[in-house]
Amino acid sequence: MNVGLFLPCYIDQFYPDVGLATLELLEQFGCKVDFPDAQTCCGQPMANTGCLDDARPLADSFLKNFGDYEYIVCPSGSCVSMVTHHYEDFFGHDNEKYNATRKKTYELTQFLTQVLKIESLDVSFPYRVGLHNSCHGLRELRLGSSSERMVSRFSLARDLLSLVKDIELVDLERVDECCGFGGTFAVTEEAVSCMMGNDRIHDHEQAGAQVITAGDMSCLMHLDGLLRRQRKPIAVMHLAQILAGRKPELASGAL
Repeated sequence: MNVGLFLPCYIDQFYPDVGLATLELLEQFGCKVDFPDAQTCCGQPMANTGCLDDARPLADSFLKNFGDYEYIVCPSGSCVSMVTHHYEDFFGHDNEKYNATRKKTYELTQFLTQVLKIESLDVSFPYRVGLHNSCHGLRELRLGSSSERMVSRFSLARDLLSLVKDIELVDLERVDECCGFGGTFAVTEEAVSCMMGNDRIHDHEQAGAQVITAGDMSCLMHLDGLLRRQRKPIAVMHLAQILAGRKPELASGAL
């Protein structure tokens, strides 16, 4: 499979190991992966703040850089959601190139479970892990079931983590509550954002989590900032890092 690897800005700039872990996973399962170095931001920050004229050129750039790949894979539900759900505002309903690109753009857990259909992983992670479900992944990409919907419960991320040896997935009281990041929301509504983030951390604390994981590094970046400032002994790791065999950097007293 010929895969174009699409990495969010914050992973590229702040968490490059998440990109490397994603690459290793895809290659492990036989994908030929290319990283188009002309790729840019997807435009989500601009679109979220109403600057649509500034986001439009980035949408054009995405189609130019990724349109010819067999598959496009990204370790971020929010960025994939921007491409698959909101680029339509720029290109309309009947743009053939956009519609073709949208159909082959996948969030990482989607691609691993629905396209590669992996059934086993040769990796061990002997830690207590809390799974944070990001809003875009749940409510736009449907990577798992939302608690407000009367549907059978499922989670693509949890299915993948269940393949990891020795892992202990802890039970949260509020399995799909927002972390409070919300991109520019965390800047314009800092106090509310921090309160929501601390609520999520408390839920993981009461469950005994040593590691918080998620499919969106943006959520984890927000939670990690709160954890570090309060010197709390909980690590954050992207799902790709756990599935690729990385180990957490646990603070003293976390075990």
